[in-house]
Amino acid sequence: MVAQAQAAAPARRHYTHREILEVMSGLMLAMLTSMISTSVVGTALPTIVGELGGQDQYSWVASATMLTMTVSTPLWGKLSDLWGRKLLFQTALGLFVAASLVAGLSQNMGQLIAARAVQGLGVGGLSALAQVILGDIVSPRERGRYSGYMGAVFGISTVAGPLLGGFIVDTDWLGWRWCFYVVVPFAVISFAVIQKVLRLPKVKRNTSIDIWGATTITASASALMLLLTLGGQEFEWNSFWTYALGALALLMLALSVLSERIARNPILPPRLFRNRTFVLTGAASLFVGMAMFGAMIYLPQYLQIVKGLSPTESGLMTLPMVVGLFLAGVISGKIVTQTGKWKIFPVVGLLIVAVGLFMLSRLHVDSSEWLIGFDVAVLGIGLGLCMQMLILAAQNGSELRDMAATTAGVSFFRSLGGAIGVAAFGAILTNRLKAEMEDMLRAAHISLPGGTSFKLGSPDAIQKLPEPIKHIVLESFTRGLETVFMVGVPIALLGFVAALFLKELPLRGNAAPAPEPDPQTLSKDDLVLAGLLLELIAQRIERVNGQPSALLSAVARMAPPEDDRPERDRARSVAQNVLRPTSRALIAQAAPPQKDLVTGGVTQ
Repeated sequence: MVAQAQAAAPARRHYTHREILEVMSGLMLAMLTSMISTSVVGTALPTIVGELGGQDQYSWVASATMLTMTVSTPLWGKLSDLWGRKLLFQTALGLFVAASLVAGLSQNMGQLIAARAVQGLGVGGLSALAQVILGDIVSPRERGRYSGYMGAVFGISTVAGPLLGGFIVDTDWLGWRWCFYVVVPFAVISFAVIQKVLRLPKVKRNTSIDIWGATTITASASALMLLLTLGGQEFEWNSFWTYALGALALLMLALSVLSERIARNPILPPRLFRNRTFVLTGAASLFVGMAMFGAMIYLPQYLQIVKGLSPTESGLMTLPMVVGLFLAGVISGKIVTQTGKWKIFPVVGLLIVAVGLFMLSRLHVDSSEWLIGFDVAVLGIGLGLCMQMLILAAQNGSELRDMAATTAGVSFFRSLGGAIGVAAFGAILTNRLKAEMEDMLRAAHISLPGGTSFKLGSPDAIQKLPEPIKHIVLESFTRGLETVFMVGVPIALLGFVAALFLKELPLRGNAAPAPEPDPQTLSKDDLVLAGLLLELIAQRIERVNGQPSALLSAVARMAPPEDDRPERDRARSVAQNVLRPTSRALIAQAAPPQKDLVTGGVTQ
């Protein structure tokens, strides 16, 4: 029958709800491992930096992870096309755990920053491949429902991480090094769960790797990060190094564009940038990353340095943001699954993010904790509405063959935005802090032995400074962070504009099987003629030997979009697995076997 012939063709497997939840359990546990590590360190970072190196290197600890996560994200997606999602996901998990152990053993800032850089490679793989695997097993129409679960993991980790980090730092017999060790048992469990439940079909794909593309993309992003992180600190903005790093970033960017255009199997296929949905979701994700990571990295500094909260109390103050993010992500995901409408959520979400950042910029030294909680809750709601929806929109607007590249690309732009945001906001904070302290010290007629370049130390050390120096430091921090959050407002509004121009494409669902034709509407001669024509086409396909053929191209397009074999091989596969079985089924329908009335056997 026709239906049987269709079943013979390669098809995308349909996963049951239970199977999806089993796979999701492994993905979410691994994501929880990496996110807890990030949020644990975020809360403990003021103490860690105060003990190891000083405030001037604060942004480097976060930027190192963001940089390597950013530049590795597209490569993880491509490598998963070549060697399989499961193997690469487990590799990223193992790399992350090894780097976490090394970070816990660090004896100085250089070792810590290097370990954090390697840790970022693992985080890049986990964050990108979790979304790729979800895209492999769930249709876009249903993906909003499960994306809400991913948002829930983000929320849980954001709650558990700061609380765990605060507890570890506040406990004398543990110490901050356990902020890195604590992820190891989580990682071991997640590795075992993934090994047991993650079963993806093996798909034969092209085995070429875009080495030049990976090199030029990495070099461009690295040069930009070095410029933003070191500019104004290690060298003046108007200096040779500023122009050299800027020129290097632009040159590598131009070479990456050229490399991707000529590469056989590019990391970021140029055709993606002809896709309006990909370009707009990538731009919106870039701005979301800048606003989100900039706020999340520097908010603990305000809470611990300016407000004098302990790391544990600082973690508790993020609870309203997590609750808002969790509820917004889960509820919006369910609404998308029920209605199929998704555009309203990133549009409104980014607008709310801008409002939340503006409210945070209004905080001052004596702001109440209730006001701070309300402000971060608003920010969390905005992030929950837009983060997963942008990935959903990009995946829904891409071809199936570009699923991994699209997901990794959008994640790349979000990570790039986060890296730029952390570095740029760090430069803004450092320069504003220095300028404000100079002005206030001069106005108070106070001169310090080391000037404004003296080491501020940990939050506890700052709280123990004598008056009026303590007041000057806290007020300078507050004004610097006010500028940081205010700069985030127009950035979020740019993301809002990008989301506004998105076209709301209908969400794809699971493909329904083609209806079997009713034989009663066709004569037997018609069925035989159709069968013979299909057989003739199959024979013609097999006789094509390298010459250009419109028939060959047309038949090859009947193969699944994710089939990356040469055109001739795809056409022959369709001829063998679809055309011939359908031909025989049609002819058999026209002339079914007849039962012998004498012997009771079947005659042809």
